Amino acid sequence: MQKTKIAPFVKWAGGKRQLLTHIRERMPEKFNTYYEPFVGGGAVLFDLLPDNAVINDINKALINAYRQIGTSPDEFLDVVNKLDDEMWDDGKKYYYHIREKYNDKLMRQEYDVELAAMLVFINKHCYNGLYRVNAQGLFNVPYNNSRRGSVDAESILEVSKYLKNVTILEGDFEDACHLAKEGDFVFLDSPYAPLNPTSFESYTKEGFDVESHIRLARLFDELTERGCFCMLTNHNTEFINELYGNKGYRMDVVSVKRMINSDANNRVGEEIIICNYQGR
Repeated sequence: MQKTKIAPFVKWAGGKRQLLTHIRERMPEKFNTYYEPFVGGGAVLFDLLPDNAVINDINKALINAYRQIGTSPDEFLDVVNKLDDEMWDDGKKYYYHIREKYNDKLMRQEYDVELAAMLVFINKHCYNGLYRVNAQGLFNVPYNNSRRGSVDAESILEVSKYLKNVTILEGDFEDACHLAKEGDFVFLDSPYAPLNPTSFESYTKEGFDVESHIRLARLFDELTERGCFCMLTNHNTEFINELYGNKGYRMDVVSVKRMINSDANNRVGEEIIICNYQGR
């Protein structure tokens, strides 16, 4: 398998590409099954390429894309290439036309290969590659004025080969970890805790609120008791430190650039990497 050709097929808020070196440095030396309950764009999954993996996300449209690419890569490529080829002279008008069709399919719950292709198309042609929905769960990010191709066909085919051996789940993060046991490695990259304690942003209509973060911290403790290796990343905030501090966990703070922020002055910050083991 050509590892160099395997790469995320979507850009996702909170993606961990710039943290990959820090994550690799803190990996357990050996583990059994790899679990990623908040897979998002899959930056960590596609970098590590574990032999045995279970991935999950609560975003149904995203998980549909993983499943369609895993099972029907040629059909997926046919549809997404057609979307690119048919792009009108007025790219903005075409983008909003496809976005409306995508939302119509979401409303009808048509989770098929066409929806997967549309998701990848709008992800590559929307502002900052941001997946954001309104209260009704409909995608509402504006056009980014790009006319570039949506995918690299060779990369999609290699990703598909890898995903054929990955267990792909869709649902709550606790359910995704139900079978995790001693010796398994669980990488937890939940939606960020807010830098401003009065605001939470959601990337699915279900959202991820304060109680969800508290529930995740309880799961981290429970997985630790089971003997799982756990690594969690988030903003380095007082809230996160309160949830995980004073428990003997390794807590490393690293500097990052925050790409999804309209104010360039606010694009430098800190993230925290929390492990329940000491690593290498």
